[in-house]
Amino acid sequence: MRGQAFKNNQKHLQYGVGLIEVLVTLVILSVGLLGVAALQFTGSFANKDAISRTQADIVASQIVERLRVAARPATVGDGVVVNNQYFSSSNYNFAGLSCTSGAKASVCYCQATPANVPNCESGECNEAQMAQYDGWAVSCAAIQTNPQTQVSLSCTDNDNTDIYTCSAGSRLTIQLRWPVNSGGNNTYNLNARCNPNSGDSYNCVIKDVTL
Repeated sequence: MRGQAFKNNQKHLQYGVGLIEVLVTLVILSVGLLGVAALQFTGSFANKDAISRTQADIVASQIVERLRVAARPATVGDGVVVNNQYFSSSNYNFAGLSCTSGAKASVCYCQATPANVPNCESGECNEAQMAQYDGWAVSCAAIQTNPQTQVSLSCTDNDNTDIYTCSAGSRLTIQLRWPVNSGGNNTYNLNARCNPNSGDSYNCVIKDVTL
């Protein structure tokens, strides 16, 4: 009888150990799944930033090509220049345009040429109008993958005495920047050129060119 009772107790103990093993396995599996989910979450932020960077690089190259098409021989100095309106911030990022529908910028401004922007595809435009049209076009291209991307064009002018905002031979700086995604414990080495102010947190693509 004692032997039988011992065997019965042993069986009960074995059942208990099996249940604990199952629970431990479930805990380990849950931790592993949480790790995979966290990795995917982090990866999604990195992927979004990579897409934004790729699109920004494409748009920056488009801006270079548009500037070279618009360039003309300078009347002062040797080389070529573009119209001063290319360096007006009001021509980029839909400045001065309004959207009453409350839709996204890509829908509100980019599905058709806004009334305030010259339509240089179907009509003739002067240099200033072409600059305005180009600014609108590249702004639409910039937000295709990230609606928070902003475009800017500046110039380190080598001659402040002439009529040109960017004299012949001067360095032009094309910049596209977008806010850093802080989720997913991502860390970034921020470029000081696109984060000039304290507290700025942007990633960017910068191209320096001379026409």
